[in-house]
Amino acid sequence: MQVTERQQVAAIRHGWAEVDGLRLFYREAGPPDAPVLLLPHGYPCSSFQFRNLMPALADRWRTIAPDFPSFGYSDTPAMERFGYDFDAFAAVLDRFAGALHLDRYALWLHDYGSQIGLRHAIARPERIAGLIIQNGDIYEDALGPKYAAIRAYWQDPTPARRAVLEAAVSEDGFRHEFIGEVSEVVAACIPPDLWKLHWPLMDTPVRRAVSVRLMEGLQANLGWFPRYQEYLRRHRPPALILWGPQDGYMPEPAARAYLRDLPDATLHMLEDAGHWLLESHLEAAIPPVRDFLDRAFR
Repeated sequence: MQVTERQQVAAIRHGWAEVDGLRLFYREAGPPDAPVLLLPHGYPCSSFQFRNLMPALADRWRTIAPDFPSFGYSDTPAMERFGYDFDAFAAVLDRFAGALHLDRYALWLHDYGSQIGLRHAIARPERIAGLIIQNGDIYEDALGPKYAAIRAYWQDPTPARRAVLEAAVSEDGFRHEFIGEVSEVVAACIPPDLWKLHWPLMDTPVRRAVSVRLMEGLQANLGWFPRYQEYLRRHRPPALILWGPQDGYMPEPAARAYLRDLPDATLHMLEDAGHWLLESHLEAAIPPVRDFLDRAFR
């Protein structure tokens, strides 16, 4: 049976981009000439987290989701070759966009992708058509209780406290990241593929060390929070705040805090959803996302 043009557009295509000598895997869907939504992923996932969202938008938008170095199928450079901090990942995102000749796009900001994406937005404000902010934290006073173990390590970086962070980088730790904070009903909607497939990809000495280094680096990252907030106040990009409040890192106050600097943003709270709402609440998320993208690119 011959594949139709519509089916080709809706299907996720898989490719590789060369960035600074690194081979980066990415997923893409939608017409090549359509407005672009760039999708930097969070921890402990990869572009895989957007596999359901992308076809749902592919009729009108071009969606592009890269795997960062040491995540998913992208290269894993040695620690001495690559910085493995949020600045380094933001530089990769910038060069990835350049390699694909992207000059204007909306950004999806989720988890670590919010730190990476906002650094990119500060550096390239002229490129940003809008922001979809999904469980990404930039307000220190609104951080959730799940930061307790990381904060304890920041305050007293003993081997015992570091061991707690290292223990989280495990298959069981990944499982808890995906389903540890939502109800049994919501957890049943989240596929075990997320940890069963990602843990083997992350279970290498360098990738495990990178995961711990990024948790350690969150302390220095707090210094960027005022810069992110200033960017939002100054540029006032169109924004949709799409949030799952059942999130120990980023509860409901972390979402509402964005309204301090983006009072015109649309806030869409999915009350029983958690950090990975695209897995459990995709049907509810799609209408506000489509409405926002339609307005952002009008």
